Formats: sequence, structure tokens, C-alpha cells
Amino acid sequence: MLVSPAYAQAAGAQGAFTSFIPLILIFAIMYFLLIRPQQKKMKEHQAMVAALRRGDQVVTQGGLIGKVTKVKDDGEVEVEIAEGVKVRVIQSTIANVLNKTEPAK
Repeated sequence: MLVSPAYAQAAGAQGAFTSFIPLILIFAIMYFLLIRPQQKKMKEHQAMVAALRRGDQVVTQGGLIGKVTKVKDDGEVEVEIAEGVKVRVIQSTIANVLNKTEPAK
């Protein structure tokens, strides 16, 4: 009643663009604080898993600590968790490499 319809329409057209600015800023902040570091960590994990070789001491996501005895082509690793006890583990479930063996010369 106090605002004329013509004035209200002009403000609405200008406000449409300015209402998207906070959404764009939120997306940019989420990208730099969450998405980008997670992608970097995933690439590092994939590189670590690809570099696994026989003799490496590893920790699985389940908490098992063992030594890699065989790396298979189909994404599996054979890990010896005790003397004579070998477990087949999927490569992507390796959480950490404790001791890295030197490559054969």
C-alpha cells in the first residue's frame, strides 16, 4: 500500500541476481574447504595403493597389520598377518603403509 507496484517490480528484477550471490559463495567455500581436499586425499591413497609391493608392512581399514606377500592383478593383495596365516584383502581397503620396502636393483 505504501510501495507502488512499479517500484516493487524494479526492485525484484535487481534482487534476483543478488539473491544468487550467497549461493555462489557458499558453493565456492564448500569446494575449497571440502571437495578439493577430499579429491587430493583420494588421489594420494590411489597412488599409495598402486605402489604396493611384496614386503610392505600395511594396516588395513579393519585394523589388521601385516606384511604383503603377493600383489595380484585383480585388485587383491595377500597379507600375512601371522606366521603361516595369510589373508586376501582388496587393495583399496589398505589404510596405511607402515614400512616400505626398497625396490630390487
